[in-house]
Amino acid sequence: MLKPFIDPLSDQHTAWLTVAMASTLAGNFTVLGSIANLIVVQRAAASRVEISFWDYFRVGAPLTIISLAIGTLWLWL
Repeated sequence: MLKPFIDPLSDQHTAWLTVAMASTLAGNFTVLGSIANLIVVQRAAASRVEISFWDYFRVGAPLTIISLAIGTLWLWL
């Protein structure tokens, strides 16, 4: 889907790596960022394990920041 936007760029390799990194950030950041997250939360609730938005966010926000920092440094090198 993004190929028409990436093809004209001079550094396609870096562009694709950036797209790959960005596509995972929403799922890491909040429970609502990925359908897979919602499925896991629903399945956990069926087993009487509660994962709230804020429980997930407490772990997801720092993880996303760390991923952004490492990914940005890696893409610059």
